[in-house]
Amino acid sequence: MRVLAIDTALSNCAAAVLDNGAETACFEACGEEIGRGHAERLMDMIGEVMAETSTAFSDLDRVAVTVGPGSFTGLRVGLSVARGFGLVLGKPVVGITTLAAIARSCAPADEGTPLLVALTGKGEEVYCQEFTACGEPAGEAGVQTLSDLAATLPQSIRLAGSAADKVADVLGAAPEQVLSRSGYPGIRDVAELGLTADPVVSSPSPLYLRPPDATPQKKGRIERQ
Repeated sequence: MRVLAIDTALSNCAAAVLDNGAETACFEACGEEIGRGHAERLMDMIGEVMAETSTAFSDLDRVAVTVGPGSFTGLRVGLSVARGFGLVLGKPVVGITTLAAIARSCAPADEGTPLLVALTGKGEEVYCQEFTACGEPAGEAGVQTLSDLAATLPQSIRLAGSAADKVADVLGAAPEQVLSRSGYPGIRDVAELGLTADPVVSSPSPLYLRPPDATPQKKGRIERQ
């Protein structure tokens, strides 16, 4: 199976082509930590990985795209492009969470120790999800405060993500329990999860864990009856 993977959810902008076929195996990735400006860079990256792997769009079996948690603007860019390709090509598009992709990079673990992937939120808030030692979800993604996590998490849990050090501090965890401090997923992990994701349940819909900070401006509007 040949998949085009796209990630614009957080500060990184990346694309990759991955084929796991015995005779057609290939992997090519392009990515850059840019913060903003995903729309200006993404299509060039896609063109580069498609050219490097001699892949025509008709050769793709599916498209995988990160669905969050992430920035509202970045998510819209990746999801719009992925859905557009899926519609034009008539190929499935699968959504991969940033938390699951980061968890995959840390699995499997010895001794069955669970993992919490935590991304930096506002103030004491973190966007997080628990996973098994094998990287399978062990709970729902959500927004938690550091104090809540300190009261509920086992002290032995492994940690990953941009907020891993903050969580480790409130838990009093050992330094070796922090496996990754990455603020975004690796595009290969996104692609490999995309190969096995079930299109029926892995919808390319944004995973927003909290409402946007901006609210529609009402001043000066004329209310219609």
